[in-house]
Amino acid sequence: MKKYTKQMEAQFLEVYCNCCGRQLRTQKDMILEGAFPGHVQWGYFSEKDGEVHDFDLCESCYDKWIGSFRIPVEVKRENELL
Repeated sequence: MKKYTKQMEAQFLEVYCNCCGRQLRTQKDMILEGAFPGHVQWGYFSEKDGEVHDFDLCESCYDKWIGSFRIPVEVKRENELL
């Protein structure tokens, strides 16, 4: 969950893990640790039609979450990081 300096600005002041509530380390609008930004816009065939959900997970909570999947996530290696 990002807390912004002003509601309409893209600059965030603080970022928190929506699962454990821990504040993530940031500096000048950059997250300085592993984090998963989640965003989903629910459609017609869901119980959440028209809702948009945004959240952030720290790396530890992300690892716990994907560890509960019956089908593991597909992991690929990148040689060049942007």
